[in-house]
Amino acid sequence: MSLAKTRGPYRDILFDNQTIFSYHTFKSMSFLVSVRQFDAKLPVEMGQTILEAALARDLPYPHGCRSGNCGACKSELISGEVEMTPYSDYALSESEKNNGLILACRAVPWSDCEVKFLEADETVAHPLRHMQCRVVDLAALTHDIRRLRLEVETGGPYTFSAGQYASLEFAGLPPRDYSMANRPSETIPEFHIRLLPGGAVTPFVSQTLKVGDRVKVIGPYGTSYLREKHTGPIVALAGGSGLAPIKSIVDQALDMGTQQPIHLYFGVRDERDLYLEDYFRERAAAHPNLSFTPVLSEPTGATQRRTGFLADILKQDFTSLDGAKAYLAGPPIMVETAVATLEALGIRKQDCHADAFYTEADKARLSHKVAT
Repeated sequence: MSLAKTRGPYRDILFDNQTIFSYHTFKSMSFLVSVRQFDAKLPVEMGQTILEAALARDLPYPHGCRSGNCGACKSELISGEVEMTPYSDYALSESEKNNGLILACRAVPWSDCEVKFLEADETVAHPLRHMQCRVVDLAALTHDIRRLRLEVETGGPYTFSAGQYASLEFAGLPPRDYSMANRPSETIPEFHIRLLPGGAVTPFVSQTLKVGDRVKVIGPYGTSYLREKHTGPIVALAGGSGLAPIKSIVDQALDMGTQQPIHLYFGVRDERDLYLEDYFRERAAAHPNLSFTPVLSEPTGATQRRTGFLADILKQDFTSLDGAKAYLAGPPIMVETAVATLEALGIRKQDCHADAFYTEADKARLSHKVAT
């Protein structure tokens, strides 16, 4: 039997142009997906995405947001048939789709398939760790951001590349993704967690979590890590708690002894949202190739600082960034507008390594938007 078409809200299936079977009749079916970079064939259950199946088996499939918004899991569909659930044009353009590219996080197989994820310019492979950790330090960085430091008790050692993130689970609450702020060489993972009023997890971290509590950590994940072989200029852009992975990237680059210019911009709304300013001033004083520029987008009073949006500041400071690499982390709107500006200044899209911090509410809104 061969799949002729799909139709209807229940994905009724027409086989051999004769008999219609409900999707639920076949919910126990699975397809085999061959991923070029892995040796084994991957069983994917009916209705499951390729990425979900890979992660369920702890396979290091490149990914980011897992919701069709970032493009980190972009792959080539070599053979077979998939159905793409709603995604953002930012993650996969129409021309890329027409050229046979898919997003593994939105691709549901309807036959056996073969895929190949797009290789990063410097591929890293760290073992995926399932760790039990203990809180050893909690500190307020701003009015709504807490620094969390953990000791790995079981499941380590934890290795990662600067700029990657992990999934954290507190007290049985839903897991959430947070980026490491520490250097990879440091054994105490550090995270910067911003309070989201009404959220399911961050109010617990802000108000209830205490030193000694246990946290389940799985990682590392993410493709927006430091490309250590790159010798051109670095542009590092952070918005809010997006400073965490950018701090890790900048610290790692400096500790490696890199000599190329590193332009670090930290965008926040107002004075009270700034943090680690003294830290980066000291790092810049010790490393002449590092420049640090805080930017306020909505200052409530008179200020001597630079003001505006990071995308506009970039236009003021540069006429060309050809040959540079950019690392971005923070709110999606900041990341998207800054990437557009960086490309206009000559940075290739593949040299913009972006980690947009989508909240669960953001993901729900975007899914609804692209579906309609």
